[in-house]
Amino acid sequence: MNESDIENEASVDSSQPAVSSRKKIWKPVVLGVLLITFIVLARVFDIGGRLGELRDWIDSLGTLGPLVYVLIYIVSVVFALPGSIITIMGGLLFGSLVGVIAVSVGSTIGASLAFLVARYMARDFVAERFADNDRIQKLDRLTQEHGAIIVAITRLVPIFPFNLLNYGFGLTSVRFWTYVFWSWICMLPGTILFVVGTDAVASTVSQGRLPYGLIGIFVITVILITVLVRQARKKLKSDGNGADDEQ
Repeated sequence: MNESDIENEASVDSSQPAVSSRKKIWKPVVLGVLLITFIVLARVFDIGGRLGELRDWIDSLGTLGPLVYVLIYIVSVVFALPGSIITIMGGLLFGSLVGVIAVSVGSTIGASLAFLVARYMARDFVAERFADNDRIQKLDRLTQEHGAIIVAITRLVPIFPFNLLNYGFGLTSVRFWTYVFWSWICMLPGTILFVVGTDAVASTVSQGRLPYGLIGIFVITVILITVLVRQARKKLKSDGNGADDEQ
């Protein structure tokens, strides 16, 4: 398998139409407009005050607050519910530090349980449901050829949907603890990005000033994710070249 074949299978190959420079420019512009709109609406409807009330209720639960949130996150992952909203709520409710820990624990345990369900408890059902799914078959081939690097890449780069991966990896030959470790490590940057970004916006709304520390962490995380994604793709390409040399 050569380099282009690998990239084709990972759905990130150069044969796909390149995103135009105009679209690349519009994405951050739209994001900025949405952010400004959110801040304006937050001031009009006093969302900052409402968030404060919600945080007070969570604080009243003491140590049970984050624990209840983690349990809710685990259940949502196992039942393949959208995790983005729950992740954002973690940043709103707990702030950056506790939010990142809670989301990381909940998402990792949830993904691990989904893996175990697919591999041991409901393998036939999951396999039948995904029998005609080309993405799962492609994921299995890539995992057999490249092992842990595929777990890392698919967690860093949104090649496959998050919930699909959790159950899909249970049908592959990847080892459980390899899956858990690389899933946790490579989901962590995205978790920090979402939670810290949410906390930064919430702090701006509630305090009326920019939290430069949080913004700095957000920017550093974006740079880190960019570097990690590039390194992961280089690793994948080098593995492909090595496979060619052996043939």
